[in-house]
Amino acid sequence: MARLPISKNLTPYLFIAPAVLVLAFTCVYPVIKGFELAFYEWRLGTPISSRTYVGWENFRWALHDPALFNSIKVTVVFAAVAVTVELLLGLVLALLLEKGMKGIAFFRTIFIIPIMIAPVVVGLIWRYLFDANFGLINYLVQLVGWKPKIWLGTPGLALPAVIVTDIWQWTPFMFILFLAGLQSLPRQPIEAAQVDGASTWQIIRLVKLPLLAPVITVAVILRVIDAFRSLEVMYIMTFGGPGRETEVLSLNIYKTAFMSQRLGLSAVNAVFLLAFIMIFSVAFLAIARPSLTKKARF
Repeated sequence: MARLPISKNLTPYLFIAPAVLVLAFTCVYPVIKGFELAFYEWRLGTPISSRTYVGWENFRWALHDPALFNSIKVTVVFAAVAVTVELLLGLVLALLLEKGMKGIAFFRTIFIIPIMIAPVVVGLIWRYLFDANFGLINYLVQLVGWKPKIWLGTPGLALPAVIVTDIWQWTPFMFILFLAGLQSLPRQPIEAAQVDGASTWQIIRLVKLPLLAPVITVAVILRVIDAFRSLEVMYIMTFGGPGRETEVLSLNIYKTAFMSQRLGLSAVNAVFLLAFIMIFSVAFLAIARPSLTKKARF
């Protein structure tokens, strides 16, 4: 049986074609349908044929919706604080545990446990920990002589409580990435700096961190994207309360779609979420590009 001639230039595309088709069907197609839905008014429980074309009306409504702008503000504050603390804690832990030590495998296993727990379970665990009546947090607070708090029901305390939960769950992710990155760094620049008499802090600041810049960039982008679409923990712990203090954008989208039953408006909010994520990713890569280029020249 004669073989059909296939150009070598086409071979790589044939190998990646199945993955591209799957991604196009599972990712690109829903995004396109979401954009389409943003121009319609459609309620749950009604056939899709009953939807009404409203043009840009959903976008105009969203731009005058205080709840949307509040959820954007909450999302930005939540992502900025949580990811920054996770970045710093993960980097410090990775630097402390970089060198081989007894029991390092045990510590890695312990640190990775929070990542493996389902977000719904994490929300339940920390909801009970922050419980005003029998939570462990209030018990520890009373031990040091402070008054117990209604952590998840008090304005000014609910969002920090949710942020603490996210830090507990995702700092290990940063730690694992940074530890792997540090252990894969070339030894020659570090040894040269040691021979030149550089201090530990100088080696970290001038050698290790620039070399680790690509790993830090990827870790921050992944975590910010994940923080922007966080839903389960807030849903379980506070459901956006008290008031709308912890109502992140993804939770606003959920409420708009399944409680207000305005699928077109929720699609508009989802478009805004996608736009924010894309703008951040492009902007952060543009800001980080000089350090990445410098690292490559190094």
